[in-house]
Amino acid sequence: ISKGPGNSKSAKSTTMPPGPPVYLDLVYIPNHSNSKNVDVEFFKRVRSSYYVVSGNDSAAEEPSRAVLDSLLEGKAQWESNMQVTLIPTHDSEVMREWYQETHEKQQDLNIMVLASSSTVVMQDESFPACKIEL
Repeated sequence: ISKGPGNSKSAKSTTMPPGPPVYLDLVYIPNHSNSKNVDVEFFKRVRSSYYVVSGNDSAAEEPSRAVLDSLLEGKAQWESNMQVTLIPTHDSEVMREWYQETHEKQQDLNIMVLASSSTVVMQDESFPACKIEL
């Protein structure tokens, strides 16, 4: 069997190297929650009480529906059903649709989505904010 450059790819490409899960308190989902860098393997391995879901660019698919679905699939494979809180940085259509369409599964998996109900005003600028106490 030849192992040239064309044959060296594995059957499944993953963004995470193999290994045990890592537990963290707060994780910012990389690359504005774009599916190019985050998949099910990420959520199987990087386990957090809080995930910040950034992105407000529907043309660039940020946040990506695939990333949000990967969270559900990855979390379903955790041994424990610990509480997970998603913190969206923007009120996007993708986030709203995902929340409504998967709400029952979110409840089954003990996932809560925080609403951006607070606003910080600084000089001429205002933006949504969440306070997190760990």
